[in-house]
Amino acid sequence: MIIAALIAGLLGCVFILFIGVRFLLAPQVAIAGFGVPADRQRALMSIKGVRDITSGIVPLAVLAAGGTHVFGWALLAAAITPVGDAIVVVTNGGTLRHALTVHAVTAVALIVVGLVLIFM
Repeated sequence: MIIAALIAGLLGCVFILFIGVRFLLAPQVAIAGFGVPADRQRALMSIKGVRDITSGIVPLAVLAAGGTHVFGWALLAAAITPVGDAIVVVTNGGTLRHALTVHAVTAVALIVVGLVLIFM
């Protein structure tokens, strides 16, 4: 039973990774697959809102279940999000200043805190 659940969970992780990559490489296909028209900016902002809520809850669940060391690893992995967000900002008309002061600072904070929790 545990092995089946682990396999299902890993498959879910791989599948959501595929969906995320598809949103980056083929956004029109991905948004159509999501189920809303591509011109619906409100839907896209809702997607981001749900992603951000999840990005806050998952590490808290990891902390509760796995302790500070595992929490550090989760924070380190979570740094991918603000790095990606910074890249999105500078490649879609945003300023480098905003990308660095908001998203890059967030990524650095996650990395530093994560490393402290992993190695201390």
